[in-house]
Amino acid sequence: MHPRAEEFAARATERYEFTPEVTEFDDGTKTAADAAAAVGCDVAQIASSIVVDADGSLVVCVTSGANRVDMTRVADLVGGPADSVGMADAGDIRETVGWSIGGVPPFCHDAAVPVYMDETLTDFETVWAAAGTPEAVFPIDPDALRDLSGATVADFTE
Repeated sequence: MHPRAEEFAARATERYEFTPEVTEFDDGTKTAADAAAAVGCDVAQIASSIVVDADGSLVVCVTSGANRVDMTRVADLVGGPADSVGMADAGDIRETVGWSIGGVPPFCHDAAVPVYMDETLTDFETVWAAAGTPEAVFPIDPDALRDLSGATVADFTE
């Protein structure tokens, strides 16, 4: 297993007593469509952690792979002006949450950041999320994802 995926699994076990069943794919799972094809599930079951910058603070939006983040709705959630939210800088993401784009898990971040979860994900028994690298994912019940990440379930997609 890739060292970063091992690190995620160890953190999840240590911090939350949750041992993720990490699966790695040589061809990668960089996009929701890639992940769904690799796992053999609907693209809507992919829980993509999209990190946005909300007026200088990072926010993690765990979004169904079938949806796109609506920055105006995220601004409404965090109480900022519509033009204050955009995609976060890759370096800032790595420095703050501790993971790189494409491998950001929904929890086990280096810093406490607000997490919002796409309400669409609650329609499934199992969703699949990144496990520390663009090649690693793990299955999780949406209720457990919400609880472990401390996410607020909300409608923030287009």
